Amino acid sequence: MSLIPWLRWNEAPPRLSSRSPAEMVLETLMMELTGQMREAERQQRERSNAVRKICTGVDYSWLASTPRPTYDLSPGERLQLEDVCAKIHPSYCGPAILRFRQLLAEHEPEVQEVSRLFRSVLQEVLERMKQEEEAHKLTRQWSLRPRGSLATFKTRARISPFASDIRTISEDVERDAPPPPRTWSMPEFRAPKAD
Repeated sequence: MSLIPWLRWNEAPPRLSSRSPAEMVLETLMMELTGQMREAERQQRERSNAVRKICTGVDYSWLASTPRPTYDLSPGERLQLEDVCAKIHPSYCGPAILRFRQLLAEHEPEVQEVSRLFRSVLQEVLERMKQEEEAHKLTRQWSLRPRGSLATFKTRARISPFASDIRTISEDVERDAPPPPRTWSMPEFRAPKAD
């Protein structure tokens, strides 16, 4: 018995996948949609069986075979969803799936509504991607913008707030007017005038 097949340590490791990340995101999101649609259809079938069981009082579920899925996406709708899924960045794939599952748990939609819910989640993710890209672009613009130093600002303009050649009305009034008399409740504090 040869040990050579067991000792394959010198071979190159196998590649995981030759597909692009965009293809993997597309496939992952569409598989999630298909699986959730199957689950929604199963839940809908269980609800209708429970209602039928309550109405008739007889349970024939052990006799019935599992029916084939009855609802499927139209080719046009599938292509539109695939087009939107292809625009999703790989880092947003996981949060999109989590949000989709959260909305499904909250609303418990019918099978026909699952694709619309999925489309709304994808639109939310695309909007979030766009907002973050714009914020990143603004940050990049501000970081690459040339900054003027304070030294160059000082040489261009001298600011002296107390040295002004412009006469104001308040200066004239304050200089020529006697100090205002105090109110009756306040005593006068004036230095005696030397005559």
